[in-house]
Amino acid sequence: MSGNHVHVAIAGSGFGGLGTAIRLKRQGFDDFLVFERAGDLGGTWRDNSYPGCTCDVPSHLYSFSFALNPRWSRSFSPQPEIWEYLRRCAVRFGVLPHLRFDHEVRAARWDDEHRRWHIETSRGEFTADVFVAATGPLSEPSIPDVPGLPSFRGTAFHSARWDHDHDLTGRDVAVIGTGASAIQFVPHIQPRVASLRIFQRTAPWVMPRRDRALTQAELALFRTFPPAQRAVRASIYWARELYALGFLHPRLAGAAQAVALRHLRKSLPDPALRERLVPDYTIGCKRVLLSSDYLPALARANVELVTSAVREVRPEGILTADGVEHRVDTIIFGTGFYVTDSPIADRIRGRDGRTLAEMWRGSPQAYLGTTVTGFPNLFLLLGPNTGLGHTSVVFMAECQIEYVLRALRFMHRHGVAALEPRPDAQQEFVSGVDTRMHNTVWLAGGCSSWYLDRTGRVSAIWPGFTWAYRRRLRRFDPGDYVPIPAGSPSGVGTARPAAPAPTPQVTS
Repeated sequence: MSGNHVHVAIAGSGFGGLGTAIRLKRQGFDDFLVFERAGDLGGTWRDNSYPGCTCDVPSHLYSFSFALNPRWSRSFSPQPEIWEYLRRCAVRFGVLPHLRFDHEVRAARWDDEHRRWHIETSRGEFTADVFVAATGPLSEPSIPDVPGLPSFRGTAFHSARWDHDHDLTGRDVAVIGTGASAIQFVPHIQPRVASLRIFQRTAPWVMPRRDRALTQAELALFRTFPPAQRAVRASIYWARELYALGFLHPRLAGAAQAVALRHLRKSLPDPALRERLVPDYTIGCKRVLLSSDYLPALARANVELVTSAVREVRPEGILTADGVEHRVDTIIFGTGFYVTDSPIADRIRGRDGRTLAEMWRGSPQAYLGTTVTGFPNLFLLLGPNTGLGHTSVVFMAECQIEYVLRALRFMHRHGVAALEPRPDAQQEFVSGVDTRMHNTVWLAGGCSSWYLDRTGRVSAIWPGFTWAYRRRLRRFDPGDYVPIPAGSPSGVGTARPAAPAPTPQVTS
């Protein structure tokens, strides 16, 4: 690092940002910084500290492949353990000195003349040859623009910004939203509150969570014989890959729906309540939720399921479309995140001065979900079409991290200052993704979800198996990129070859 210039700048210190930092360090790249807007690392697993926060991917699969964790206490790991795991990884692999806390990336622009990124943070300006945006798709909470919300006299917060100072004991609480976070915290707060009204717009498909505590014998085996844990991880991985079939071929979803309906019947004896909880779309069209205690919580005496739409918030409560005013003193939003319209896209400007948001115009697109035409030396982790409905996104992030390393090695070996994907390569990839998406549950399942962007395109999800994605990224193909040699400006409007001269693919 020279002054405020680094070779690689990374935004975000969740799984993607930390994973990139660790792999850079292990490959001998020391000239990098990780900018984190908060005062601690962890990303999603730092921010989401609501009661009952748990991962919905089995513990053994939800970790870095190079740093398995033999300490998981349960088959589905709770938030504090995941956050602690990330902290241990940062210490173990020596990347803490590279982290810059309380450095929010406010703007990043590509300097075409000097072939570098200018990055404005809340604590000063930096430049970098390469910019890795690892802010993640679940980093910006989404609170709906409900009329009258500012007039509410009680306490309101999003589940990802849980107000731990607000005691819920004896409160009249409203929960708006029935997504993955809400179904986890509802059973935990239900016994403490006086009343709990859950405002449901669309019924979710809920599958039972097969969770259990890991035995001391299992933990001892994983600690003393790591290959055993790797074998368990592999078996979980391949089992989870089979789940993708139901998303890719909705006609195969019948078995999963039968399990969810059986779970609903066993959890709720009241047929009238059950009827309001049966989704009207194919399972998988929206995120499939895992919980064994959410549905039973809805049958408690102090819980009311409200299916009439929220019309407005009033000083003392919530008015629904049926004219009923629900008096509450606390509102908790379980309304998800900005995924396809992430705010970071408004802060990154490319060669022609346009932001990612302006380039995308409501529909995020990237080559391999990782690089974007017009944005040299920008790498997105968990970018467009890399989300999953069936398994661990950490796997996808690792595929991308290794791809970034291959790109860096190619640049160093061949004296290349910058790379950006050729427009035709990016368009071919995006068109292929869209074609494979046609008959999937996300388009044919009969619902509207956050997987779709505002143009109606499914830009959040990868339409296939994760092993197929890994295969696509195992080689860095220079033929898919326009290289900018060191010492020569790229220049807006500079003539660009249809394809660069052939060079060997980089695989290591």
